[in-house]
Amino acid sequence: MESSEVLPNPFQSSSGAVTVRASTSMSVRPEIETAHAAASLGARDMASWAPMRLSPDAAMLGELDTMVARSDDLARNNGIAAGAERTLVDNVVGPRLMCKPTPDRVALKKPVGWSDEWGLEVESLWSSFADTTWFDAADRLSFHGQTRLAYRTIASAGEVLALPLWLTKNNSRWNTCLQLVDPARLSNPQGRADTATLRNGVEIDRYGAPVAYNIRKTHPGDLFSFGLSSFGAGEWERIPAYLPFGRKRVIHLFDAERIGQNRGKPIVAAVTRMFNSFDKLMLEKLRVAVLDAMIFAAIETPLDQESMAELVGGDKRASFEAELKEWRIQMRGGTMVPLPPGTKMSAFTPARGTSELESFATLMLRHIAAGMNMPYELVFKDFSKTNYSSARAALLEGWRYFSGCRQFMIEGWATPVYELWFEEAVNAGDIPDCTPADFYKNRVAWTKAKWIGAGRGWIDPVKEATAAQLRMQMGISTLEDECAEQGRDWRQTIEQLAREQAYMREHNVVLNPVKVVQVAADQNEQDQDQNQQDQNQQQDAAA
Repeated sequence: MESSEVLPNPFQSSSGAVTVRASTSMSVRPEIETAHAAASLGARDMASWAPMRLSPDAAMLGELDTMVARSDDLARNNGIAAGAERTLVDNVVGPRLMCKPTPDRVALKKPVGWSDEWGLEVESLWSSFADTTWFDAADRLSFHGQTRLAYRTIASAGEVLALPLWLTKNNSRWNTCLQLVDPARLSNPQGRADTATLRNGVEIDRYGAPVAYNIRKTHPGDLFSFGLSSFGAGEWERIPAYLPFGRKRVIHLFDAERIGQNRGKPIVAAVTRMFNSFDKLMLEKLRVAVLDAMIFAAIETPLDQESMAELVGGDKRASFEAELKEWRIQMRGGTMVPLPPGTKMSAFTPARGTSELESFATLMLRHIAAGMNMPYELVFKDFSKTNYSSARAALLEGWRYFSGCRQFMIEGWATPVYELWFEEAVNAGDIPDCTPADFYKNRVAWTKAKWIGAGRGWIDPVKEATAAQLRMQMGISTLEDECAEQGRDWRQTIEQLAREQAYMREHNVVLNPVKVVQVAADQNEQDQDQNQQDQNQQQDAAA
């Protein structure tokens, strides 16, 4: 047997005693093995998260029809989603979108004050086009109605498609009109696959600019168009983006989220799954509430088997048990219920807690509102949990979003439509001081305009009217700005005030001036007291 060398024990001292040293450091593999936690593949909660990095079109176009179909279904069957769409349209567009022509007089080399009378005359001409159903190729909606429908389509489908047409209509002064097209009709002809220059119906050039649009002549889901070849069922039309002389032939508007995106997606896309889950949660809660409103009862008998046999006797026992199983009665208010002999009824009331469910549902609703970039209070029309300060902060945040959406709508929809009409009016000789040569040379300068939509509204009229007065007195705002914020035209406001004051003088009516600052101070003190009461009530409820 070979001898082996005995190795020294590192834990044994020279005296033979074994010592153990406590270690203050641990050589454990760190959970995050990357410089950025977002790139970790070793963390347990990140290991299974491995999305592909796709281009915007590659990530969306193949799934667009499904997303839009689900968004449409929410608008049809979910009251919250349908209400959120209407709230968005009401705040972004409002009942009408007023056009106030404001040409760039500096670029046009016009004197100061020239644009005032010019703008009033052009605005009157524009109204003869925008305020009539001649604006619509289908002869159904005015410019304002089409604008609301266009933005509602953007909210639902993520994009809107319109075709400017040149039609001669009876009694119409203008030939320009617009036809709204459902975005579902914008698709590749005959279902062809997307290519480098064809993206779900949109043909693009090497720079990504749209060259042409392939539009199906009927809606792909229109069940009434099958077999109607005269209406172009199953056919596509290729429409160029511009005519040879530069006039727009297609208006395609969507809010791009990434560079290179060629189609839009629904606003609710990020929270569609949450909406669906919330719908199911509320449906189950409704069923539970219906069941809780019912009386559940069980028929019991204190008799044992021997007593039962003695009561009903031999063969009768089997028939008694069969009748007991088949015993049914319809419950109504005030009903006297006869029971089988030897039985009693015991009520059963299921206890189900709802406080946790309500807090969880509120959390889901806030998640949905944040995903839509809208205040919770506006989406769900719930101001019960807010005081004046909180409501004002929420509505101001919502107003920033609505203002951005309105500017997006003005640049992509209202201004192009105004330019199309202006071009026809110039060539017809109806625009003063502007010839076709002047227009095509300075198109942007001639077609500048200020658009006024829905007013912001007031939470506290006294405070906000006082603030508006102070802003104008300090020179940081104007009557035009203050009126536009409330959806009004300052010229029309002054003209109406002049008429009212003349009428009051004629009838010897004198209105006493109001001390706005003192009224505002009193109102502010009352609001502070009310806010303190609201906070106390919320603290008591939380306790």
